[in-house]
Amino acid sequence: MEALVVGAGVVGLAVGRSLALRGHGVVVAEAEEAFGTGVSARSSEVIHAGMYYPSGSARARHCVDGAAKLYAFCASHGVPHRACGKLIVAGDDAEAEKIAEIRRQGEANGVPGLELLDGAAAQRLEPNLTCTLALHSARTGIVDSHALMLALLGEIEDHGGALALRTPVEGLSRRGGQWHAAFGGTEPGEMAFDAVINAGSFGAPALAARTDGYPADRVPTLHLARGNYFGCIGKPAFSRLIYPAPRIDGGLGIHLTLDLAGRTRFGPDVEWVEAFDYRVDPRRADSFYEAIRRYWPALPDGALYPDYAGLRPKLTGPGKPAADFWIDGPAQHGLPGLVHLFGIESPGLTSSLSLAEAVADRLDA
Repeated sequence: MEALVVGAGVVGLAVGRSLALRGHGVVVAEAEEAFGTGVSARSSEVIHAGMYYPSGSARARHCVDGAAKLYAFCASHGVPHRACGKLIVAGDDAEAEKIAEIRRQGEANGVPGLELLDGAAAQRLEPNLTCTLALHSARTGIVDSHALMLALLGEIEDHGGALALRTPVEGLSRRGGQWHAAFGGTEPGEMAFDAVINAGSFGAPALAARTDGYPADRVPTLHLARGNYFGCIGKPAFSRLIYPAPRIDGGLGIHLTLDLAGRTRFGPDVEWVEAFDYRVDPRRADSFYEAIRRYWPALPDGALYPDYAGLRPKLTGPGKPAADFWIDGPAQHGLPGLVHLFGIESPGLTSSLSLAEAVADRLDA
């Protein structure tokens, strides 16, 4: 089988690797000048454990399975990563009940290494922390996302696959038992493939709409949510990730993350936008200080600075529950050799290897 993967983010590269390891020919087409410049380049780089998502959902299944696969892949391929752990913290009784619910959900999802701690026990782990209750997730970690994508690409190429940069896919048509992809860019043309996997993130719905025979009523509406991040001046005050009790606006609250060099950053928040814009408004720092000081009261004035922002390709808008991952394959839409991936946002990086196996299974069925 000759397969085209549209999009060279972490999920597209993971899908390409999975197909290449199964002996299929693979071309990964990327519209930009480098791989991983979209959602994958602007995340928290967190390896999530999977305790937030409803039982039986695609997010729950692929996050838990994906985390195990990701840790194993990083260890075997020399990808920098660390299981630093995280604390989800409560500041009052209502938040404590939310955290107890997260623990129950995590246990139902099969998440290992969860432990409820009272405020004193949590503070023994992180002396700068203030909370009344915390859920410790030992299996949450961080990863170098660029090194991960480089390792995935290396396996694709080692098994005969190829990455085509500056190669936007403008449309798909079905003729003679194959998918014909129309390419734009500096060298426009057309090629035929036995299978196409649309992992185009922000561009996935638009490509679905330009796929001959794909039902128009299955094309989802894209909603853009910007997540802003602020860096923190000074030595790290924490050795683990710190998350507040989740909010209801589509995010997990202003949390504290670390990179592999030990630098501290905060975010993301949730800012609904209409256009692609990665600028961070310095004025948003006021809301960050307020949120952070609920669990780190000693955060110094002037410590935060605008760092970067990311956008998420959401399938639901403001005030609505987050939609599940949507893997739309032949069994769902009736077109052979075609899989569209919609709404693959957090925990997409963690889930990438599991999602890739699921896509490959659908095409091999």
